[in-house]
Amino acid sequence: MSKLKNPVQVAVIGAPHGIKGELRVKTFTADPLSLGDYGPLFTKDGRSFDITDIRPANTVVVVRFKQVRDRNAAEALTGTELFVDRSALPNEDDEGEFYHADLVGLTVKDETGTEIGKVTAVQNFGGGDILELAVGDRKGVLIPFTHAAVPLVELEGGYIGIDTIAAGLVDTEDDEEAGDGFDPDRRPRGPKDAGGNR
Repeated sequence: MSKLKNPVQVAVIGAPHGIKGELRVKTFTADPLSLGDYGPLFTKDGRSFDITDIRPANTVVVVRFKQVRDRNAAEALTGTELFVDRSALPNEDDEGEFYHADLVGLTVKDETGTEIGKVTAVQNFGGGDILELAVGDRKGVLIPFTHAAVPLVELEGGYIGIDTIAAGLVDTEDDEEAGDGFDPDRRPRGPKDAGGNR
């Protein structure tokens, strides 16, 4: 990807669609059809692809690339990640909206301003964005990317400020009162007249 100074992943190629070289593509853009507005898309190894046609199809878009002429060529691209340079993306004008690529690498500070870790990835499994952190010697720590858990994002300062309680990183009094989970010697029991196994 030598042509891109600051690559940002915008899509990943899925399975072929039909026999003429069209491909299903999962986009990471707010408007999936805007994938065609960024100019050439690049792979990690530096190949470029030009979109000649794009249309919606359920949760993906179906794309025809100038460089892909048949199903065999399309099949060879399944799983290929597509990138553009950060400079090709519009600046986010809305407060509270960020590109995932801008968040990765930011320092994480707690309520006191103490640095406690770094953002290593942004995930989304369908229920909203989740920040993946490295906190101390713990990796893969997940916190919700909500205003309650992450009240401060300072891109220019290179950090985010989190509320450790809202982010679920510290135990609250309610958690301590509830105990530390399942006790195999103390099974919950229903009413005596409920029947069943007691």
